[in-house]
Amino acid sequence: MTWLTTFSGEHLDFSNPNLLAFNITDIAQGLSHECRFAGQISDFYSVAQHSVLCSLIVPPQYQREALLHDATEAYMKDLPAPLKRMLPDYARVERQIDSLIREKYELPREMSAIVKTADLIMLATERQDLEVDADNFWPILEGIMPTDILITPLNPVQARALFMRRWEELMF
Repeated sequence: MTWLTTFSGEHLDFSNPNLLAFNITDIAQGLSHECRFAGQISDFYSVAQHSVLCSLIVPPQYQREALLHDATEAYMKDLPAPLKRMLPDYARVERQIDSLIREKYELPREMSAIVKTADLIMLATERQDLEVDADNFWPILEGIMPTDILITPLNPVQARALFMRRWEELMF
């Protein structure tokens, strides 16, 4: 078996994915139950909430892309970057899923530089507000300043609702 049954009942076949398998409800559900930092933090803080916050700190033309920048994690989970670099087959499938999601939602083929920067700004903010590994220097965050957004982690149900509200705002 190479497929995943999603929250909405779709089947995503990892060996042969297609656009029809992806929908915003499943993305919201998956991201709202995916904890940032591989769950190695004091309080649950979801990728869905992270994505919404990213979408709030970019110019309007990048907001939908920022909201969906981690959408693959709804289906493939969020592996820590050091581990992900050690798994080339995983990375290949992740790129394929990302490409299909970007096509379906009419996003740029590659993540925009401004969205990448927003992701790092949110990482710096999360590190500060959630007190993640405060004693160590993170080279990836050199020169990146946190936002003034104060992160208050939401539970998965709240995060899913927040994600869906933001999606609706951006679609109309």
